[in-house]
Amino acid sequence: AVSLTDGRYIGCVLDRNGLRPAKYVITRDDRIIITSEYGVLDVEEDLIIERGRLQSGEMIGVDLKFGKILKSNEIDNYLKSTNSYADWLNQNMTYLQEFVELPFNETRCYEIDGLAKKQRLANITQEIIEMVIEPMMKDGKENTGAMGDDTPLAAFSNKQRNFSDFFKQKFAQVTNPPIDPIREKVVMSLNTGFGEIRNILSEDPDHAIRLKAISPILMEEKYNVLLSFGDENHPRYRKEYKNRTFSTLFESDLKGSLEKLVREIVQSVREDDVRIIVLDDRCSTRNMKYIPMAMVVGRLNKVLLDERLRHLTSTIAITAEAVDSHSSATLIAYGANAIYPYLLYASVLDVCKHKGVSGYEQKNAFKNVHHALGAGLLKIMSKMGIATIASYRNSSLFDVLGLSTEIVEECFSDSHGLIPGLGYEDIEARLERDYQNAISIDERRKLFPLEIGGFHKYIHGNEHHDYSPVVVNRLHEASKSGDAKDYEQYKTAVNERGLKMIRDFFVFESDRDPISVEEVEPKEAIFKRFCTAAMSLGSISPEAHEALGEAMNRIGAQSNSGEGGEAPERLKSSRRSKIKQIASGRFGVTPEYLRSAEEIQIKVAQGAKPGEGGQLPGHKVTPLIASLRYTIPGVTLISPPPHHDIYSIEDLAQLIFDMKQINPDATITVKLVSTAGVGTIAAGVAKAYADKIIISGGDGGTGAAPLTSIKYAGNPWELGLSEAHNALKVNGLREFVHLQTDGGLKTGLDVVKAAMLGAESYAFGTAALTMVGCRILRICHMNKCTVGVATQDENLREHFVGTVERVINFFTLLAEDVRQILASLGYRSMEELIGRSDLMKLRDDPFVQKFDFSSILQQVEGVNTCQRERNEPFDKNEYEKEILKEVYKVIENPKESIVVTKKISNLNRSFGTLISGEVAKYYGNSGLPDDSITFKLEGTTGQSLGAFLTKGISIYVRGAGNDYVGKGMNGGKIVITPQTQSEQFSCAGNTCLYGATGGKLFVAGSIGERFAVRNSGAIAVVEGTGDHACEYMTGGVVVILGKTGVNFGAGMTGGVAFIYDKEREFFDNLNQELVNATRIDTDESDEERHYIKKLLRQYINETSSKKAQYILDNFRHTLRDFWIVRPKDMRKTPLNPDEGD
Repeated sequence: AVSLTDGRYIGCVLDRNGLRPAKYVITRDDRIIITSEYGVLDVEEDLIIERGRLQSGEMIGVDLKFGKILKSNEIDNYLKSTNSYADWLNQNMTYLQEFVELPFNETRCYEIDGLAKKQRLANITQEIIEMVIEPMMKDGKENTGAMGDDTPLAAFSNKQRNFSDFFKQKFAQVTNPPIDPIREKVVMSLNTGFGEIRNILSEDPDHAIRLKAISPILMEEKYNVLLSFGDENHPRYRKEYKNRTFSTLFESDLKGSLEKLVREIVQSVREDDVRIIVLDDRCSTRNMKYIPMAMVVGRLNKVLLDERLRHLTSTIAITAEAVDSHSSATLIAYGANAIYPYLLYASVLDVCKHKGVSGYEQKNAFKNVHHALGAGLLKIMSKMGIATIASYRNSSLFDVLGLSTEIVEECFSDSHGLIPGLGYEDIEARLERDYQNAISIDERRKLFPLEIGGFHKYIHGNEHHDYSPVVVNRLHEASKSGDAKDYEQYKTAVNERGLKMIRDFFVFESDRDPISVEEVEPKEAIFKRFCTAAMSLGSISPEAHEALGEAMNRIGAQSNSGEGGEAPERLKSSRRSKIKQIASGRFGVTPEYLRSAEEIQIKVAQGAKPGEGGQLPGHKVTPLIASLRYTIPGVTLISPPPHHDIYSIEDLAQLIFDMKQINPDATITVKLVSTAGVGTIAAGVAKAYADKIIISGGDGGTGAAPLTSIKYAGNPWELGLSEAHNALKVNGLREFVHLQTDGGLKTGLDVVKAAMLGAESYAFGTAALTMVGCRILRICHMNKCTVGVATQDENLREHFVGTVERVINFFTLLAEDVRQILASLGYRSMEELIGRSDLMKLRDDPFVQKFDFSSILQQVEGVNTCQRERNEPFDKNEYEKEILKEVYKVIENPKESIVVTKKISNLNRSFGTLISGEVAKYYGNSGLPDDSITFKLEGTTGQSLGAFLTKGISIYVRGAGNDYVGKGMNGGKIVITPQTQSEQFSCAGNTCLYGATGGKLFVAGSIGERFAVRNSGAIAVVEGTGDHACEYMTGGVVVILGKTGVNFGAGMTGGVAFIYDKEREFFDNLNQELVNATRIDTDESDEERHYIKKLLRQYINETSSKKAQYILDNFRHTLRDFWIVRPKDMRKTPLNPDEGD
């Protein structure tokens, strides 16, 4: 929330998606208190007239002159009445689509002479046609891949690469949340404007002189309409849209040609009043070389800003380089208003011709590609939590890897330049090489005029892939035999790959003489530093998951459960995963699951797709998977992009605190992904009291993800690890936290170099799967893994050849490899090497000298390793610890029961969680008999009341709760009743019941945004909610006796909701993508009527709710005001699976 004042008015406004809490209390003695939580100031309950909250995009204000409180509607109405805004818009704003009757109606305009040569120059290979363009044509969305990115950075590659490959997308982690652009598209917008940007402090009709398009991706028809407004010979002409086209072709001297072009454009803007700048790289086959469009856009944008002309202009890029959403996003982020991807359209037309597609199907293919680019742009924006393309434009939200400081400062100055290297001359040399390759083809003699490819999948002789068939086969042989000779062959294949990864540019330079390997610490000590990366049971088969678990336990290492739960019978067996992951979907996260962990890993982001959620297709949700994730077999399960209880670093601190209460013995870990600035985030995570931080490389990742995410989001781990390690040292925090890394680690050389850059432990994902038989087919998301590793298909699982012994063999060989390296360096233990980047130097090679690795090898004074067993929070939770002593006799003897009456304040966070953890320690999810421990509390509670509550505990609050009430609860009961029941009294905050798997929540009042998000088993009754209620819900029953906000039921694939809709407003708030709403006053709804009546009686008995009593007293009449909401793919939703209803 943003607070503001001009001396007379004080205001507070909430963001458009309701991510930051803003709660207010209005009192009888004329005070208004606006805070992020209820109870920040002690106010007697009798003095409160209204306790409310701002919803998404709302504002509240106070007129100090007249002592009046202004609500959101009043402010809106006042502002609307100040000027004739509608008239201004009607008279001055024009939408391009109003002039286009049928988009893509005529496709012959997309034909291009000499297409193959131009495709070759733009690096459109046969692989790009088949893996990028055709899937967009067919499905209207970007293609999905798996198994991460094992190719070199563009700067290190000796193959043709796109200029956009030098850019890595930024993404939100911890400091603000990403958005789900599919389920929350109500807040997303691609609307694009053209025309002068005027002074917002001066209101006049000229502000509305704009051309608008619904997408920045133009088609021929809209492009022509746009040009017509700036054509002096056209009747639509307006001087505000005067345009001129500038060619980006050049022959030689890249830098000089760029400067000449930019100065020509600036002169035309200043002297000729050009307002729409059209940059065009279309060319004849004889002159095909063009300046990279992102370079032109970035440089032009900067010079126009420096010359104070940028606000006057709009830039259109007509380019061959925009083939996917990533290349398009780079242009928009550096200043382009719109893009006309002519070569992509020409390629679509060519594919249609070759396949004999015409008419409607051809038109539909073009529409699908246009839609796919738009959806991809939304995905990229949403990773940073940005909702509108207008906010994303000029954002420079990329890291630039491998381009010289000169290029970055002159063209991309608002981005972080990492590993400064290739200059204008190097880029020009590459352009010339690619140009000569493109024009040298003889199409008459070559069967395939395009190159085959090899960027996404391994093809011999093309782009390097770390997991080539040779490497995979040698890893298989070594893991099967356990023979050092086989491992030596594998190690040679990896370590002698050349200068492909950042770590390959470094060699050791020890300050000691070699020692005997017998003097080095034993392999068992090194095993303790190894773990497998998070892979859920669901993404991989039970056989693979259990083999990894048992193998790592046998050698004293750790395996990671991933997101998806673990069977109760495994939790105390040799197949247990010591690391339990808590991710955004909270699948299978129960008190027993968390209490069984040695380490709890909070996954903020993952290397394969940072800033994105996930999806487990219904065909992978077997009865076993469904039981672990508290859902129904065959139902698609969606993980949201953000943790809905982590919208800030303070929220993360709260979740870490929750975890330290539910399992005081566990190490609490936070997983981040490498990006520029991750050091600052790591310092914040350490201050939030995490015990361990993982820096994951963007190149790793076993999860399925869009190809543009796999390739272009997240940096190599070397960059993030060194930055995090040094940032923690600079801030005096390194001693408090353990650092781990992952992302394509394969040999002892990788491990030792990671140690020298600051890592104390090392996780293996793709390598671990390869040990148990994975062949890197990159079809994990299709459920068709032929070796039974990444599939739930019982027939395919029969082909699983992995064994516990294979995993043990490989890690044994790896540990011995590490020991040999330590001996050669003269060091006896890993501990001595951690953070010793001074023991590495740059390889003596001319290519190496082009790049600046100083930031990676930088040494900072201070300790290099974690010195504390625990990073203890300042809040020792003495309040609940004292109460635990009081109720412990009931945990010892479950036949007893106890009632405890206490006062509570919002300083008392996570109440009930510590006690639930103690119950789960001994009784698992079975808990205690109902109402064994009953708390009667009075006051305003802290965050996370009843988080991960277990069976047998009942919490009654006379007062109010805050955010996260009942999140993760598995059983028990939470009842909140205010002293005054009224529509004006809000009783709890945001994200209540997040990830709940059982129990009951009754609140006699309204609550905040995202109620019951990812609920998969709890039963709840409340009297009103904010936006996004029941989002991603997969089970349980929710009853809402009042208004809901927008986007109800988005991503809801299970469970059932009843909404009392007296005002007839609900249907407009429903997201109908996956759910249906029907009335229950029909003959077919007897069961539903009886159920809701029975539940309301329980609710009244617990809360004495006046509203519920009225509904029940007039049930024959009020029944017609109820909706029942169910997922579309579930014809019959069980109302209460536990009771068989």
